[in-house]
Amino acid sequence: MKMETSEARKALEEGGKKVILVHGNADCDAVGSAYALSRTFSPADIYAPNGLDRVARMVADKIGIPIIEDCSLSDYDTVCIVDTSSPEQLQKEGLALPADCIVIDHHTSNGRWNGMRTFIDPDRASCCEIVLDIIKGCSAPIGRDVGLALIAGMLTDTGHFQYSDPAELRAFADVMDTCSIPMDEAMLLTRAPMSMSERTAAMKAVGRSKFERVGDMIVAVSMSSSYEAACCKALIASGADVSFVASQRENEFRVSGRATQEAVRRGVKLDSIMGDLCQETETDGGGHGGAAGMTGTGDAEAMLNMCMMKTMDIFREIKTKMGAEGSGPSS
Repeated sequence: MKMETSEARKALEEGGKKVILVHGNADCDAVGSAYALSRTFSPADIYAPNGLDRVARMVADKIGIPIIEDCSLSDYDTVCIVDTSSPEQLQKEGLALPADCIVIDHHTSNGRWNGMRTFIDPDRASCCEIVLDIIKGCSAPIGRDVGLALIAGMLTDTGHFQYSDPAELRAFADVMDTCSIPMDEAMLLTRAPMSMSERTAAMKAVGRSKFERVGDMIVAVSMSSSYEAACCKALIASGADVSFVASQRENEFRVSGRATQEAVRRGVKLDSIMGDLCQETETDGGGHGGAAGMTGTGDAEAMLNMCMMKTMDIFREIKTKMGAEGSGPSS
């Protein structure tokens, strides 16, 4: 059942004791969304079945966000899932979700939540923006800690505004104004130096990378044992328009993808690339035009090659379109 903002708010207000789930290796957008909901619609716990990423953990510690890493869903009246494109993204084997979960998300719908109560808007730059709309209709004021959590999610999910839009910027400014949060505090909240292991992984990924070029666009791929997202960003910084980095753990793989904003404007959509591959290979993934991921069972290098081939096909379409536009009748 698809819900509107008011319906989602009512379901949470009447939901009794709640648990809010975030995806595996949860980021600031997931944690910020969950915390804002937990504070507004208490009693509610935040459950991270497979932990938080490094920046989200740092932000949670700064704000004092309580996270539980084990629980029984049967102890709660309502189960809510945020910023998660499919059940598989929870990365918890044997996790039995009730049929009436509330799902709040901003990724392109892939049908994996069919039958549940969903509030999904892929036009939003972050899940925190959706959650802000929900809690603004409540009588309780938005606390400063909630404002910081929402700001952290908006910042990180838009690449510190690189992938933002006017609606997201207005929402961000609204939280800053409502909660009296200065810009320097907002920016410092998510700033964390790269660890030596992360820097080393990124350098190794660049060194072992492969790339292909179509016209003036480059796609690069590489393998890494960890920090796939950081490695993708390193490849982009090295000159790639689109990058994919994969890791292999026994028979399971994980792929992260990143694209420059210019590549997205030209027509590259990583969520579509990953979505198509997931259907073809019966794996799981999703994301946004400029950032996406995929997990599953199989060969990581084979998946990287498929990502590269699909991206090159899109590059060729872009090149053909640009050539056609450039060969039009002169005035």
